[in-house]
Amino acid sequence: MRLLDTSVLLELIREKKYGAGAISVLTLLEILRGLRSEKREQVKRAIEESFTVCDLDNKVILTYCELYRKLREEGVSLPDADLLIAATAMVNKMPLRTKDEHFKYLEKFGLVLEG
Repeated sequence: MRLLDTSVLLELIREKKYGAGAISVLTLLEILRGLRSEKREQVKRAIEESFTVCDLDNKVILTYCELYRKLREEGVSLPDADLLIAATAMVNKMPLRTKDEHFKYLEKFGLVLEG
């Protein structure tokens, strides 16, 4: 199984393609926050029925903190949501499918990207 980043999930939703895969709870939030309230519940249900939603647990939080510390030492800044998504992929030992180039920087810390 692979973890899908928000950019990939948005594309799948637009193309009405649903299939196997997992997403971070942050990806779910990023998708839902941009929707009108009357559509939000329907889209949430469809996503939850189509994809495994990975929660933030202690391992993800601690991995995020370690990534954040390493990046800070190098003077690099990435969005917190993306670091949490990367940490979710790493903890769950899933490759991350994304369109965002800045995730490549995290490969040296153990993030596996799917092309």
